[in-house]
Amino acid sequence: MRIRIVDAFTDRPFAGNPAGVLLLDDAFPEDDWLQHVAQEVNHAETAFAHRLPDGGEADWALRWFTPAAEVAMCGHATLATAHVLHSTGAHEGPVRFATRSGVLVATPGADGWITLDFPTAPLARVEVPAGVADALGAEPVVAYDTGPHVGDLLVELADEKTVLGLAPDLRALGAYSARGIIATARAEDPARGYDFVSRCFFPNVGIDEDPVTGSAHTALAPHWSARLGRDDLTGLQASRRTGLVRTGLRGERTLLVGRAVTVIDGELLA
Repeated sequence: MRIRIVDAFTDRPFAGNPAGVLLLDDAFPEDDWLQHVAQEVNHAETAFAHRLPDGGEADWALRWFTPAAEVAMCGHATLATAHVLHSTGAHEGPVRFATRSGVLVATPGADGWITLDFPTAPLARVEVPAGVADALGAEPVVAYDTGPHVGDLLVELADEKTVLGLAPDLRALGAYSARGIIATARAEDPARGYDFVSRCFFPNVGIDEDPVTGSAHTALAPHWSARLGRDDLTGLQASRRTGLVRTGLRGERTLLVGRAVTVIDGELLA
């Protein structure tokens, strides 16, 4: 079957977040096989999708696997899958994905941007857990639980420079949430084209630092929209690959807008 590697939340190769994408002819194979393929691809996530019968609430079924585990939500691999469906002609117009996080919709634009409609993370302010500052290497200003779908601890830091300079103890970070830590701060200079900056560390699912994380922005969007007083923002995820995510807070839903580029198109023989 065809396997593609797609760089998501970027308009150029070798940036953004790479994802494997496999469009299956039939229902999902055994979980062990899906996990082995994700291990072989060895990117943050590999997406597996198959077409559903006409007339239902969704068009395609979609699952996501890291090299270590299946995850409940993944933005960049959803964007990558929608990009493959639209660029190959496998699907036209908005596509509805049936996932563990409910039905997620991806809508292509005429300009090449794709808009994802995801559930907004239910942020709950919590006390900064003892030890987080030492594990992260910086003192959080405030901390939030991001709910079951995202599964992270969101921490706001003093400034952009602090976020960019983080060199955390990844093993220690794994003790504080189901997936990992989102570290964020207000942009030092919004004239550079982004309103806030973030980095994401997910040791519990085998990802030391995720390049660009769509699901994290369902928590970053409500946090920064409340802080900055605007529903539509742009976030820079400051990994080595970097990527921009446009966010639109719409109450219980968050729009994530980005582009994607196919960099490898091959054949899976196993």
